[in-house]
Amino acid sequence: MRVLLVEDDDSIAEPLTAGLSRYGMTVNRVATGTEALAAPRAEMVLLDLGLPDIDGIEVCRRLRRSDDIPLIMLTARGDEADRVIGLELGADDYLAKPFSIRELVARMHAVGRRTRPVAAPRSEDHLQRLGALTIDRRIREARLRDDVIGLAPKEYDLLVVLAADPGALVPRRDILEAVWEPNSFGRGKTLDFHVASLRRKLGDPAWIETRRGVGLRLVVQQP
Repeated sequence: MRVLLVEDDDSIAEPLTAGLSRYGMTVNRVATGTEALAAPRAEMVLLDLGLPDIDGIEVCRRLRRSDDIPLIMLTARGDEADRVIGLELGADDYLAKPFSIRELVARMHAVGRRTRPVAAPRSEDHLQRLGALTIDRRIREARLRDDVIGLAPKEYDLLVVLAADPGALVPRRDILEAVWEPNSFGRGKTLDFHVASLRRKLGDPAWIETRRGVGLRLVVQQP
């Protein structure tokens, strides 16, 4: 992923650049709003609000006039008004300093999934077949051995997130950010409840494997 990091504080920008690089990202760091607006287009923008020339809120406003690039605001400001204004201007998420690299990367992945354009389906591109399970994204329906599974909306969304890369371990944080609204209260217990319900409806708990303290993965069961 090509990332534009807009941060004037070297003590933050340098370790952040190094940390994101360890996750395989290519980081172009600039220190001012003027440089940010002139920088080559990236795949995601990490924007500090406290810039030395142009306020980050104004940078966000100008970027959104011509581009829908995914954007996460990074700031030490705790004022709710700043968060609200930034999000209303089109920022996709807001992360207050200090934060960990792991949390930032999880937020970036979640924003990337939410903002990824959906291509028009061709023939049966909307169908995903996983052993005995078929997911039809066109009508938000899942079938198990040709029988429709009565899934609640969030159960379906949870299944789709896990099915995006069958067999891969998906961190809990990524699942929470993809299925539920950021910062909503009690999401951890809600996730556990939906996992239990989804396992029950799939008829076999082996469909979803839990790695305690890490995440979940979809284990395809054959017909």
